[in-house]
Amino acid sequence: MFNEKILLITGGTGSFGKAVLNRFLSSDIKEIRIFSRDEKKQDDLRKKYNNPKIKFFLGDVRDTSSLIGAFSGVDYIFHAAALKQVPSCEFFPMEAFKTNVIGTENVLQVAYDLGVKKIICLSTDKAVYPINAMGISKAMMEKVMVAKARTLIESKLIVCGTRYGNVMASRGSVIPLFVDQIFAGKPISITDPNMTRFMMTLEDAVELVLYAFKKGSSGDIFVQKAPAATIEVLAKAILSLLNKDDHPIQVIGTRHGEKLYETLLSREEMASAIDEGEYYRIPPDLRDLNYGKYVEEGEKEISISDDYNSHNTQRLNLAEMKRLLLKLDFIKNLVEGKPSEPWD
Repeated sequence: MFNEKILLITGGTGSFGKAVLNRFLSSDIKEIRIFSRDEKKQDDLRKKYNNPKIKFFLGDVRDTSSLIGAFSGVDYIFHAAALKQVPSCEFFPMEAFKTNVIGTENVLQVAYDLGVKKIICLSTDKAVYPINAMGISKAMMEKVMVAKARTLIESKLIVCGTRYGNVMASRGSVIPLFVDQIFAGKPISITDPNMTRFMMTLEDAVELVLYAFKKGSSGDIFVQKAPAATIEVLAKAILSLLNKDDHPIQVIGTRHGEKLYETLLSREEMASAIDEGEYYRIPPDLRDLNYGKYVEEGEKEISISDDYNSHNTQRLNLAEMKRLLLKLDFIKNLVEGKPSEPWD
């Protein structure tokens, strides 16, 4: 379906964008456009890949004029541009709002105006029961996406979303931090040993987006079922793989805006979610504000069930966490004595 098509990735110089490049460059895709505001990372990618299929566009999702030139002629968009670092967003919440909410509205509107066929908006588990500025801004981003789907219900543009937990070894994540601390001879700093997080690889994140691309209708949000682990198990698994079992661990307490566990689907969403095997699909409520429709015969009444969170999903033990870590080239190279950057 991507043959001879033009795909644009907002925030394309991040870890997700690189994973998409690695996945698509050998295919028959016509062109991949990388849209971001970081000229250094763009130049690094340009030199690394040296591939005429990749085109680079400097700009910011906050600025619609920079989107117009980049989106012209584009078939599909993966919208990954966002401010994602929880403590930073706590101190600068309006910056998170401008990028994650206003930026998404800009992307959707310009895409509609220029005839883009489909957009996948990337969200996060922190958007469910949000307590921090990043999660709140992502929850609003999802609301903007679903609201746009309602207004474009007769349009050719399909807008849907994905929501996922921690992407292991992505830029700014905890695994590269732990590794840096180990090799610097510093104690591993963990916030709360009992804190749990969903564990996904970058390849899982790409598969989720592709699944949404293939199966999604406007307003759908897709969630991949994922295992979770405590931060203590994650830290001990890394230490064990690097033969550093005696390395010190320091508990520093939760940071600004952090939760003990994350949730991928709320109770209300679980009640209406459709189980599609490895994924959940959360269909949108596309009704307008005229609530005159009665429940038709054959429609089931919705009952509230449990939510889906990192405390009640499959819990990885130490051995299972080690096996999952070894799926990461970054960790595998370290174990084999070949250090590399986590997002290479």
